[in-house]
Amino acid sequence: MLVHIIPELLSVKTRELFLKNKAAEPDLEMGIIRTQEEIGRHVRMLTHEIKSTLGRQTILKTTLVELGRTLTLEECALWMPTRTGLELQSSYILRHQNPVGFTISIQLPVINQVFSNNRAVKISPNSPVARLRPLVGKYIPGEVIVVRVPLWHLSNLQINDWPELSTKRYAVMVLMLPSDSERQWHAHELELIEVVADQVAVTLSHAAILEESMRARDHLAKQNVSLDLARREPETAIRAHNDFLAIMNHEMRTVMHAIIALYSLLQETELTVEQRLMVETVLKSSNLLATLINDVLDLSRLEDRSLELDLRSFNLHSIFREVINLIKPIASVKKLFLSLNLALDLPEYVVGDEILLMQTILNVAGNAVKFSKEGSIFVSVSVAKLESLRDARALGFSPMPSDNHFYLRVQVKDSGLGISPQDIPKLFNKFADSQSLASKNSCGKGLGLAISKRFLSLMEGHIWIESEGLGKGCTTTFLVKIGITERPK
Repeated sequence: MLVHIIPELLSVKTRELFLKNKAAEPDLEMGIIRTQEEIGRHVRMLTHEIKSTLGRQTILKTTLVELGRTLTLEECALWMPTRTGLELQSSYILRHQNPVGFTISIQLPVINQVFSNNRAVKISPNSPVARLRPLVGKYIPGEVIVVRVPLWHLSNLQINDWPELSTKRYAVMVLMLPSDSERQWHAHELELIEVVADQVAVTLSHAAILEESMRARDHLAKQNVSLDLARREPETAIRAHNDFLAIMNHEMRTVMHAIIALYSLLQETELTVEQRLMVETVLKSSNLLATLINDVLDLSRLEDRSLELDLRSFNLHSIFREVINLIKPIASVKKLFLSLNLALDLPEYVVGDEILLMQTILNVAGNAVKFSKEGSIFVSVSVAKLESLRDARALGFSPMPSDNHFYLRVQVKDSGLGISPQDIPKLFNKFADSQSLASKNSCGKGLGLAISKRFLSLMEGHIWIESEGLGKGCTTTFLVKIGITERPK
């Protein structure tokens, strides 16, 4: 009976074992599925931690910590390229800090193998790149996996202690299993490592771009501060300039006018010859100083463009008569013959800037009196003819006649010392009072003509000087655009 029963029992056991194996397969597949889901969850958590910061140091340290915890690693490390790009340096290690700073050549076969492959590669635990902790006693390291981490978008960036990468380079991530177990790497773990390496590469790229943007922002902020300081400096200078003008205008001119008035009154009293000479000298010096102050103020307003035309109706004839009355005392002392000729067709009332026009006439006529020792001074005023507007001596001047305007032509001719033709252009420069001009100039020097030229330019006019040479007198002519108006009732 046993001969018949034993085969039946074996058959039953075989079928029982078969059924058990069949029943275990779904459990095994379910276990694999659960394992993959768990790994996937770890990947999502890990990548979330990596993406939660854009600091390079934090990204790399977080990567090592999360991989070590997820895969239960004994050690995890990163080798970064050195500044020369010829070596890799141990830069980030999870547990043991002793080897940090140690370098290996990128020419090692194992490094070439890693760089040429985008997959995780199993290497010997005795490889130089796997030496992450000191060897103590009979320590036997676990299995080691390495994978490259591309350093993207860093080719043109200098990132703190990282080199300037002119070509595509890689870091190397090393992962070591515990030494006290027989555990081996599984395919899904290698896949996890590859996914994480790619994620780290992308995040580092973003971090590098962000750091560059932050540096650019900080640089721009510093530039804005510098520009703001540069903007404030001219404003401070302008305020100081305006304060200076205000002091000059009020304080100094007030004092000078008081001095001139008092000495003028003193001149009318009974004085000895010596006293009268001293009073006249002081009065003359005061007038010259007052003229200089006025010229400096006018020049300052012209240069900062704060001087604007004050257009209004005025009596043109009265201005010229007033100028003649102002310079006549000085001309009488020097025994100069002074004459004024107003053309018959000259309008009596016009529209323009009365003050600027009068100051220009006074500057030109005053220079003629100042630099003439004897002889005569003729001032003629007329409406400029079309041919005089096109005078070749008025180069660069583009008159624009209209029905409501005309060009006034003023000519001042003196019999003074004259000037060499080559020196004439220098007369319109500021402070054109060099010794050579001072000895020859009969038409003026200093600021008077320079200011007059700018006044006339502001009033759409022009000025020029003619002289046949030293000792032959000088003729100054200027044109100015004037508005036409009816005589006020």
